[in-house]
Amino acid sequence: MKHYITTADWDQAALQEMLDLANEFKQGATSECLKNKSVALLFFNPSLRTRTSFELGTWQMGGHAIVLEPGKSAWPLEFEIGSQMDDVAEEHVIEAAKVLSRYCDLICIRAFPKFVDWQEDKQDKMINAFAKYATVPVINMETITHPCQELAHMQTIQEKLGNPKKKKYLLTWTYHPKPLNTAVANSSLLIASKFGMDVTLLCPNENYLLDDHYMTLAQKNADQYGGSFQVTHNIEEAYAGAEIVYAKSWGALPYFGNWEPEKTIRDQYKHFIVDENKMAMTNNALFSHCLPLRRNIKATDAVMDADYCVAIDEAENRLHVQKAIMSQLINQ
Repeated sequence: MKHYITTADWDQAALQEMLDLANEFKQGATSECLKNKSVALLFFNPSLRTRTSFELGTWQMGGHAIVLEPGKSAWPLEFEIGSQMDDVAEEHVIEAAKVLSRYCDLICIRAFPKFVDWQEDKQDKMINAFAKYATVPVINMETITHPCQELAHMQTIQEKLGNPKKKKYLLTWTYHPKPLNTAVANSSLLIASKFGMDVTLLCPNENYLLDDHYMTLAQKNADQYGGSFQVTHNIEEAYAGAEIVYAKSWGALPYFGNWEPEKTIRDQYKHFIVDENKMAMTNNALFSHCLPLRRNIKATDAVMDADYCVAIDEAENRLHVQKAIMSQLINQ
């Protein structure tokens, strides 16, 4: 039994198989692979696109989605092994995962890190615990990576640019008034490098580099699949010749749990906003973002409303790739 926790566990050919299936769904193909089956969707954090696309995708393939919000509509859960449960948690993940596996055919988890201790967060304990104790496939709806967004992103790139290999790909940090998860940025590096793109990471300074694990994987993927990977703090250098610009904000890892001084640093870099002048430096690049996006903070109205903005196409593709992922896992 295979889970879909991170694309690092899947090679390019297997991911392309899911992308091809997603394209078939987008072109009108139907499936009843979830007929008389159920999918548990556990949301520890808010969602718009993820919840909608998974619920609809399950229904469109004949299944039924059970939406649970632990701590709200479901019991708060404990994830530490050997813990004495004398705090708010009423149920342990061991029982929750096993019980849901008896009811449901797939379990999907959305659980952001706590933003206090990156060394703790990077272990991704919540979804890994479900994967350990569940007896059905587990899907990552976003934790410290966002592998569903990755596939929708790559489906969009392939639709617009054809074969992505050696295309110039820019992942740029952007300003946000509060620190955000690194998940989409981590995933951006993983998927672009795995498909052989020439990847550039642009961030304000070394504090905003992503975790070494993902930087190393990006370089390994580049070596294996014929692309390249580089880091720069120079805006002009990064945008020059880019063929796709992907924007995301994230908090500086060294400041996890100490965000007040980090705010002073990030406020110096509001000029990293994606605007028309920066896009003019590119090679007629596409622009995208995972959404939600704060207009005129991360990107200007002019960029978001431009013909080259494919963020809505990418959001639509979430539905198609979600169906492909569920179909592949249910049929394994």
